[in-house]
Amino acid sequence: MSEPEVPPLQRQLLLVTGLAGAGKSTTLAVLEDLGWETIDNFPVRMLKRLVTMPDEARGPLAIGFDSRTRGFVPADIIALVKDLAARPDIALTFLFLDCAGGELERRFNETRRRHPMADGRPVQEGIAAERELLEPLRRWAEVMIDTTAMTSNDLQTRIRELFDPASEEAGVTITLSSFGFARGMPPLADLVFDMRFLDNPHWVPELREQTGQDATVGAHIERDPAFAEAFERIRDLLLMLLPRYARQGKPYVHIAFGCTGGRHRSVFTTERMAQALRTAGFSPTVRHRNLGSRAADTIERDRR
Repeated sequence: MSEPEVPPLQRQLLLVTGLAGAGKSTTLAVLEDLGWETIDNFPVRMLKRLVTMPDEARGPLAIGFDSRTRGFVPADIIALVKDLAARPDIALTFLFLDCAGGELERRFNETRRRHPMADGRPVQEGIAAERELLEPLRRWAEVMIDTTAMTSNDLQTRIRELFDPASEEAGVTITLSSFGFARGMPPLADLVFDMRFLDNPHWVPELREQTGQDATVGAHIERDPAFAEAFERIRDLLLMLLPRYARQGKPYVHIAFGCTGGRHRSVFTTERMAQALRTAGFSPTVRHRNLGSRAADTIERDRR
């Protein structure tokens, strides 16, 4: 009886591309910090030769390329990647970094860099030409990150969430945050709960300059007849979802609570939910994005 064949050890291979200015360099730098071997602007035609070379380490490898890379033909790249993905010794992921044209134009103007496809034309024309060239890769990519509303730190956090090789052993990491809708949505939240249905402490003069971390504000919010039932339902939902996220191998879960200004209702609910999750055995990190913002009637337009 013949011995069963042992499947080859797979090497993790990540291909990173996208629009110039969308964050490829930041992505590769974070991956390098996480222990990946990284190569930028590697000639695409040599990719198959690179991954077949003997390598005792067989650590995760990330390769960045874009419209400036030699041999950059989207149709040829897709055919090559399909061929590599069929190999039993490679676990391949394709990441595309996208960004809105207006934001890319702002980034190029601020840094005074030339767009690689502008070629003497206005930067917006170069961006449009590159977007058209890369559209087949964008449609085909398994993972797409839109960095339009992201800071560099936001992008770094997202890359760590997706590609940290230690995340499976570390278990699910939970972040609870508060924010103000009037100051923009959090770009990286997995679950967002709107607490604006609760009575707004901002319109109580003695509570206006306080925050959801003050006992008097908390007491005011808890007196709202809707608070207790809503809080219990959200808590029970999270207690059901978090173990399921962990079993699916999701390393990070960001749960955000919002109110108008991000200083009262969302802060109090976030603090209370952190206590409830700790009682249930979780260890959430708490962040209050707008806690230090100035109280303003123009922000707190609703009188709830």
